[in-house]
Formats: sequence, structure tokens, C-alpha cells
Amino acid sequence: MLPRSKARPVTDETFAGTAGEASRHDSGDRSARALLVVGVLAVMLALTALFSLTWGASDASAWGLVKDWLFGATPGQEALSARDSIIIYDIRLPRVILGILIGAALAVSGAVMQGLFRNPLADPGLIGVSAGSGLGAVSVIVLGSTVLAPFTALLGSFALPLAAFGGGLVTTVTLYNVATRQGRTSIATMLLAGIALGAMAVALTGILVYMADDRQLRDLTFWQLGSLAGATWGKIAASGPIIVLALAVTPFLAKGLNALSLGEATANHLGVPVQRLKYVAIVAVSGAIGASVAVSGGIGFVGIVVPHLLRLAIGPDNRYLLPASALLGGCLLLLADAVSRTIVAPAELPIGIVTAAVGGPFFLWILLRKRGVVDL
Repeated sequence: MLPRSKARPVTDETFAGTAGEASRHDSGDRSARALLVVGVLAVMLALTALFSLTWGASDASAWGLVKDWLFGATPGQEALSARDSIIIYDIRLPRVILGILIGAALAVSGAVMQGLFRNPLADPGLIGVSAGSGLGAVSVIVLGSTVLAPFTALLGSFALPLAAFGGGLVTTVTLYNVATRQGRTSIATMLLAGIALGAMAVALTGILVYMADDRQLRDLTFWQLGSLAGATWGKIAASGPIIVLALAVTPFLAKGLNALSLGEATANHLGVPVQRLKYVAIVAVSGAIGASVAVSGGIGFVGIVVPHLLRLAIGPDNRYLLPASALLGGCLLLLADAVSRTIVAPAELPIGIVTAAVGGPFFLWILLRKRGVVDL
């Protein structure tokens, strides 16, 4: 018979300590896997970019392009012909860089908004931010030579991305104020208000399209379904700094978004400046989406598909989710662009059709898995 003095009762404190150790062990394993996934995605992005640069009518090979980068042209043996150099460096390279920036902006913006609203269905396209950005950009295209002439004359090539940024910012701030009451954000109100704001922005955009002339209508066709066909170094110079700055801010939001997932009251107790976190997140998302819409038009579903796929693989920790979203978003948009360039060659399918064809069924799958989240 065992002496009772040697038996140790299992108290709540003991269970809590054991659970904490197990949680830390699981977190370490998930962190290691997340770092591995981020590394793999970085390699995938580099390979996808190389594939996008060499895929198409040009005879340039991936190895020839790498040799041209590493060693340059050697006398009597050029790695790339003059024709291939023009195609790659003047046409495809701006398109690839813009695709990476826009894919990263859309995916990271989706992840930030999902963390901010604590809902996996939040997305800049679904809640009207993209429509608001499009309204700002279309306003400059249609009214840039009349009502908004002083604005466009003052800002030059930056007028379009800044107008799109302003449209997205106004939409996001309005959405947040409508959905938030007494410091608490209603997810149902957020989704419904986003639909209403998006419809209003689309209606105003339709009025501007009706007012446009033939030349402006040709420009506005670019916005209907989204495309990277108009990528130039000038557009990268105009929109790239805004996107890069917005993306550079988001890693500093990761810990705050993690705390916010426990609720605003808990995040406040943990020392997170919740209101400042919300404002910075709103401005960053508006900047990234506004600048993206200004140069590519509306490209949907990337902000939903990418973060959700990564949560299945590495979990919800935003310290890893945000950089992984940027990498995977760039990869997916480059692949979608490659499909859009080749599936109906020599014509080009708008990239928004490709992302919608893939993202629509995926979004329905999310709805079926998250029925309890969207029940109103």
C-alpha cells in the first residue's frame, strides 16, 4: 500500500503549468514550420518571377537571363539578343515587379483587415474599399482636365494613386465609424455597411463613366476587370513607394493584431494602444489598396484566398502570416498573370477574370466551413 504523503494532488495550478508548457512547445513547433514556409515561399517567388520573365513569345531562356544578370554580355556571345532585352527589361520586368507589389498589397491588406475585424471573411474588395479606391481613380481620369485640373496639375503622375488612396481611406474610415459603437465593432454591421458603401461607390463610378468621352472610356475599360498590361516604370515610380511604405508598416502591427484576436478589452489590458493600432491599420490598408487599384484596376479574392490558405498551413500568428501573405500573394498574382497572357493568346484575358474564377469557388468553400461566423 502506497503512503499517502508521496501522492501529489493534481491542482488547477499544476494543470495550468502543464498546459502552458505544452502550449509553448506547440508554439515553438508552429514557429519553426512557419519560418520554413516563409523561406519556401521566398524561393517560390523568385522562381515564379523568373518564369514570368521568360514565359511567352520571346526566345529568351531562364538560364540566358540569369547569365545576363550575372555576367552581362560577352564579346561575340550575347546572353540575350537586343530584341529579347527590350521585351524583358522594358515590358515584362515592370509587369513582374508591379505584379509582386500588387499581389503582396492585396494579400497583406486582406490579412490585416481580417485581424482587425477578427473575421476571416473581411476583405477590401468585399467591404467596399476597392470600390472606393476605384471611384477616386475614375474621378481623376474623367474630371482630371476640368473640375480636378488644379489637383492633377499640382501632383502630376501621383494624382491618380493619391486619389485612389483618398477614396479607399474615406471608405474605410466611414465603414469603421458605422460598424463601431461604444468601442466595439459589429462584424454583421461591418459586412452590411461595406456592401452598401461599395454599391454607392459603384453607382457614382457609373455616373462618371456615363460622363466620359471616347478616349476616357478606353482608359476606363482598364478598370472593369483588372490587368497588369499597362505596367510601366512610370507607374511603378508613382504607386510603388506608397505600396512599399504601407507594406513596411504592417509588420509592426503583428503583435497588436495578435492581442486584438483575444478581444479589445484584453488587448488594452496587455498594453496595446488599440485605437492607434486601428488607425494605422486603416491608413496602411487604404494606401496599399488605393495605389494598387490606381495602376491595376479591381482584382478580387486575393485578399481572402491567400491569408486563409496560410492560416491552414502556419496558423494565425500575424508575425509570420503577414510576410508569408506578401510572398504568396505575389506568387499567385504572377501565376494568374501568366495564365491571362497565354490562355487566349495572342489576345490577353483580364487578370480579374482569372482570380475570380479561382477565388469565387474558394470563397464559397470558406462560407461553408465558417457558417457559424456569418450567421446574422
